[in-house]
Amino acid sequence: MASSAIDRSSPLPLWAQLLDDLRRRLADGEFEARFPTDTELVETYAVSRHTAREAVRRLTEEGILQRERGRGTTVLTPEFEQPLGALYSMFRSIEAQGAEQRSDVLALDVRTDADAAARLCVAADAPLVHLERIRRAGGVPLAVDRVWMPAGSTEAILQADFTHTALYDELQQRCGIVLDRATERIVPVLAGPADRERLAIDELQPCFAIERLGLRQDQPLEWRHTLIRGDRFAFVASWSASAAGGSSTSSFELAP
Repeated sequence: MASSAIDRSSPLPLWAQLLDDLRRRLADGEFEARFPTDTELVETYAVSRHTAREAVRRLTEEGILQRERGRGTTVLTPEFEQPLGALYSMFRSIEAQGAEQRSDVLALDVRTDADAAARLCVAADAPLVHLERIRRAGGVPLAVDRVWMPAGSTEAILQADFTHTALYDELQQRCGIVLDRATERIVPVLAGPADRERLAIDELQPCFAIERLGLRQDQPLEWRHTLIRGDRFAFVASWSASAAGGSSTSSFELAP
């Protein structure tokens, strides 16, 4: 008997109806042990193989499923989770979840960057400390991380070895700087060719682009752009009913 999730009188395409129902079942945890084959989807929903494959293709493009020759289709579960609402260190978050975090340092120098300078509220030609890394978790590429900071008060970190350390630890130990506030914007993106190669992903693998402005006593001291693999990292927000009428430190916006 065909699933009642498919309404053939609906103007919504069959693949879209199937996609919606598969998303619901995935959210309910129905496929933790095994995701159905195309043949099983065809039989369960009484749809064509083309319809089944289109729904699965969409879920694969979203980074929810992965298709491998000889292994079939599997549900991707992010390996690392990061709670929102606090000024976090990716280094500490990854190692706290049992993986070693190491970095390939691509750049650590002083340079100018007009866009970063504008974010940091300094002159366009002001010298900035720039740090660029490929962040690895358990040896596998996880993120490409780029940071700019006003030179002068932060130049002591140029002596740091960032292969296995946290930027915030080095800022505190070498410069006496502790950030006390940050704003962060997270949007889903597809990586460009250079970053895809660095992250060892294909052109359809979704990523998160994270923009962070870190401040100390309302003075901008860190502008960061991080591109992180969506199949290995998840952000988690929590709230309680008691906070419903109170103040909030989170905001949401639609990506353009």
